[in-house]
Amino acid sequence: MTEKDAEAPGLARLAALIADETRAACLLALLDGRAWTAGELARHAGVAASTASEHLGKLVAGGLLAQERQGRHRYVRLADERVAQLVED
Repeated sequence: MTEKDAEAPGLARLAALIADETRAACLLALLDGRAWTAGELARHAGVAASTASEHLGKLVAGGLLAQERQGRHRYVRLADERVAQLVED
């Protein structure tokens, strides 16, 4: 197995995260550089808040989003510039 073959599973997981329409809509919205709440992203993507929360959890677990809590609100943003570049590309 070559080094490139060993990278294939990671690339496939990343592609699967981005390929979902709801997650893609959230990622595109976050390109504005702001931190958004799950509710804001749910409205933007046209899904229920619970659905958005589930998708955002997957993106955080996958390293594409960073989250921070302020009181009872959870805000998410793109993890870093590399993620922004990936989404833009």
